[in-house]
Amino acid sequence: MSDPVSRLPVNPNLTQLKKQAKELKDGVVAGDPESISRGHASHPDGDELEPTGFTLRDAQLTLAREYGFDGWGDLSRHVGEQMVDERDLHRWFGVQLNNAMWESIEDDGIGPETPALERERLLYSAYASAYHWRTVGTMANFARGEHLISRMAARIGDGSRALHHARRCLQLIEENPEAMADWDRPFAEEALARAYAAVGDEREARRHLEIARMLTADVEDEEDRSILEAELERGPWFGLK
Repeated sequence: MSDPVSRLPVNPNLTQLKKQAKELKDGVVAGDPESISRGHASHPDGDELEPTGFTLRDAQLTLAREYGFDGWGDLSRHVGEQMVDERDLHRWFGVQLNNAMWESIEDDGIGPETPALERERLLYSAYASAYHWRTVGTMANFARGEHLISRMAARIGDGSRALHHARRCLQLIEENPEAMADWDRPFAEEALARAYAAVGDEREARRHLEIARMLTADVEDEEDRSILEAELERGPWFGLK
């Protein structure tokens, strides 16, 4: 590597670099003095370059050397190593937010009396997790995102919001049964029971709670079943239990 004339941006993008190289080539061929000067300064052939014969390969080499690399291949490899696939970013944020939200849902210190700004932060974080999973996930991830929002809304005492998203969770499960695990439906019924309890509809809350219990008993994997059973015991239940 040579001493760079220019510095790469913090998040280099190969597409943008290719665009810069094309613009440099077009400028040199068109006789732009600044572009020609860049070619003379950084291309290995220097002053021997002929503007009319300046190719895209020449421009890429010039650009790479301006950034301190021996050639375009070295620059491309460096940028490729620095870039993180957008889907990976969505997945990473989805996982991190989901895990953080469940820690909050399981925190008995969080509830309707939590300061408003903190309740908003928690709710928006649940929405953010659902958004990232909607970008890269499956229909099962979509449904689970709705469940997460419902549970967070119930935790902070927003019953109507909890009910809206619990219903949407169940709708997605019913419309896409082939995409779901056997534990998705009982989780949706649990969220519905909790949400109905939060809005004061005890009859519907008990009905969905009973469905959740029956479906939980049929979950094949013992660990998954234990997780569901633990959630059915976890509050808040708004006086239902």
